[in-house]
Amino acid sequence: MPNEAATRAQPQPAPQTGLAVRLAARAGALAGHTSSLAPGFVQGNLAILPAELAADFLRFCQRNPKPCPVLGIAEPGSPHLPELGADLDLRTDLPRYRVWSRGELVEEPADIRHLWRDDLVAFVIGCSFTFEHALIEDGIPLRHVEQGRNVAMWRTSIACAPAGPFAGPMVVSMRPFRPADAIRAVQVTSRFPGVHGAPVHLGHPHMIGIGDLSRPDYGDAVEVLADEIPVFWACGVTPQAVIAAAKPDFAITHAPGCMLVTDLRNSALAVL
Repeated sequence: MPNEAATRAQPQPAPQTGLAVRLAARAGALAGHTSSLAPGFVQGNLAILPAELAADFLRFCQRNPKPCPVLGIAEPGSPHLPELGADLDLRTDLPRYRVWSRGELVEEPADIRHLWRDDLVAFVIGCSFTFEHALIEDGIPLRHVEQGRNVAMWRTSIACAPAGPFAGPMVVSMRPFRPADAIRAVQVTSRFPGVHGAPVHLGHPHMIGIGDLSRPDYGDAVEVLADEIPVFWACGVTPQAVIAAAKPDFAITHAPGCMLVTDLRNSALAVL
């Protein structure tokens, strides 16, 4: 007879669809980043604000489409976005959230049902995990994926266009490539403007205010080898930096790397 405890300890296969990832997060079975989960399905960043700030935040996203490409906006008070996924609940379906009060991070819960209010408006913003899948399919290696790490991200000296109380620096994510792969990465990611599109900077991190590639503001550092250059994309963590700077009384975002996985296919966002 098989040992029941050993059977329970067996690692479970990674969820392969958006719905499977959401249900696993809802059940408390996911705690880490989602970059390697449900390949081929669109993932999104999350920002939740009181309705009185929603119009200004939408204008901010419209003025800064590279870091803030909007995939969906929920109705006030609704945690559902049926156009992004069946049985989708924004209160439970991400592995981890961040709760902000006057610009300070006050909580990182796995479930926000206890915090939900009728005046909250949720925004889902495009995520680089979509174009990462396209890069991998094109044969371009991604070191942080190979090492099981979250992508490295920094606040930069690139200013976003302001809207109402929302203003601040663009956040970028970085992937190191040999020059030939960097050129191909530009070509591949340019096909996905709805999830950040082409890079905003190549090489020379100091030119965008990054002093040390070994110390990212978010995510995990990866080595840049001598024959590689760092390539930087606008990042959907930008709203966190902007919300922290605006200091609203209350806001919720995803924890870096802990995305909403939708039912949309990456191919649906490709521009030929």
